[in-house]
Amino acid sequence: MLIPSIDLMGGKIVQLIQGQRLALSFDDFDYWIDRFSKYPMVQLIDLDAAMRQGDNRALIEMVCKRLPCQVGGGLKTPEDGQALLNAGAKRVIYGSSLFSPEGVNKTFAASLKKALGEDALVFSVDTKGGQVAIKGWKDTVALTPEEAITWLEDFCSAFLYTHVDIEGTMAGFPMQVAAILRSTTARQLIVAGGIKERAEIDELDAMGVDAVAGMAVYTGAMEA
Repeated sequence: MLIPSIDLMGGKIVQLIQGQRLALSFDDFDYWIDRFSKYPMVQLIDLDAAMRQGDNRALIEMVCKRLPCQVGGGLKTPEDGQALLNAGAKRVIYGSSLFSPEGVNKTFAASLKKALGEDALVFSVDTKGGQVAIKGWKDTVALTPEEAITWLEDFCSAFLYTHVDIEGTMAGFPMQVAAILRSTTARQLIVAGGIKERAEIDELDAMGVDAVAGMAVYTGAMEA
């Protein structure tokens, strides 16, 4: 399954390369909402909130009223997630707050499951140089994605994995990584980073892996 992504920054839809360099920017929300209305799930990320530089809450509420969304970006408490669910999000994505320099914060993960229920939770495990990347991908934790997923398996309904090293580059997603992660978890697995063509979505689908695509969709390289 393809999950289109809407990344928000400064009140616009954007695409960044490796989470840093702005590549594309759009402000025609109606156009993209209409384009994505046929999908059972759309990923909506507040990059400003993820980078701790404000938020796009009004836009999130508007999009969630019109599309079925899993929403993330800077969520730090169970209350943060509940506020997004109340605003219309179908699921909420937690990432950096699940990790500390010592590793996985299982107590926090358990508190999220208790407060929100595992069906509402997507846990984001992003990697840079083979290690879990946090805080807008600026820091890393001494954990592999397989280790992180194994620790967090009991607390969520899905994992979102982003291969930061090639995110936004359309260099092609590393299929061997998807295969390893698929064997690590029984939960829904969604991968992102570097996807450039429909054939990759089909190959991932055959493995039982869903995919988020951004740059390929917004540049027109892939039909969506």
